[in-house]
Amino acid sequence: MQLYNTLSAKEREALIEEAGKDRLTISFYRYAHIGNPQIFRNHLFVAWDALDVLGRIYVAHEGINAQLSVPAENFDAFKAHLDSISFLENVRLNIAIEHDNKSFLKLKIKVRDKIVADGLNDDTFDVTDKGIHVGAEQFNELIEDPDTLLVDMRNHYESEIGHFKNAITPDVDTFRDSLDIIEQQLSDHKEDKKLVMYCTGGIRCEKASAYYRHKGFKQVYQLEGGIIDYTRQVKAKGLENKFMGKNFVFDQRRSERISDDIISNCHQCGEPCDTHVNCANEACHLLFIQCESCAEKMDHCCSHECQEVIALPEEVQKELRKGISKSNKIFKKGRSEVLVYKKPPQEPVSNSFTSH
Repeated sequence: MQLYNTLSAKEREALIEEAGKDRLTISFYRYAHIGNPQIFRNHLFVAWDALDVLGRIYVAHEGINAQLSVPAENFDAFKAHLDSISFLENVRLNIAIEHDNKSFLKLKIKVRDKIVADGLNDDTFDVTDKGIHVGAEQFNELIEDPDTLLVDMRNHYESEIGHFKNAITPDVDTFRDSLDIIEQQLSDHKEDKKLVMYCTGGIRCEKASAYYRHKGFKQVYQLEGGIIDYTRQVKAKGLENKFMGKNFVFDQRRSERISDDIISNCHQCGEPCDTHVNCANEACHLLFIQCESCAEKMDHCCSHECQEVIALPEEVQKELRKGISKSNKIFKKGRSEVLVYKKPPQEPVSNSFTSH
């Protein structure tokens, strides 16, 4: 039985256009004990491939982390399948604010050591001893409290284009980088302050809240459902939206606009801009912010060097790409020496933090 993709992204994109059917972009996670992640992975692939599910899903002994899209007409069948799995019954589904039928172009279900790379030894603390989950209304009240420390648990390229007002935004490349930095820099406030955290959909805060309780923080809170569900609650309940800018997402859309605020700048000219792109040179693929004017001038590249590369014949470009590993270096956009504009220094909360 076929348990992997047989179509390229371009072929899948053409099929989606031909079908002309609406798709829903969804994310969810659940920490659970999975005895054999490989068997579970194969079960999901067979069931979801039949429903035309596309996406990026990680399965591990500790649970599942999924970002995917499903044809709207298959949503009920997809939900029924989730409910047939004991630990996924009635799991909270974060449905995207802005839908794009091409948010995902392949079904990738991978077995990993962890569903989020946190670098933690889970045997050293109780991962079920989590912080208090709060909805949008209580979250709004908490972040106006002067005794609250509001921390963005996402990476620098995510918070740069959007974050909650007065949030501490660690200048880090990965989630695992932020955990010890936050604990060290806020260690003087373990007893007297409320530690309130948020992330995209809640999964990073789920683990972090247990870790910080283990580290001695007495009052730990996390935004239930993350920024995605916060936005939905704000609209449904008529609450004040305290999020500024865009919410970075890990699919073809790259972001969802939450407010009209543009809080970041083009990395090439410095003009207000919050549009993430990947460098057109496939050997580079650097993620950075680029305005329309610079995109036209630079042929959608991050540098003149990359601009020269994409002018070469495709076969020559393929030869140049051989053996090159982009890895997570594509996310070092704000630190890349090829980008002319650098974010102006902010008044730091500490050597490792920026508070907006």
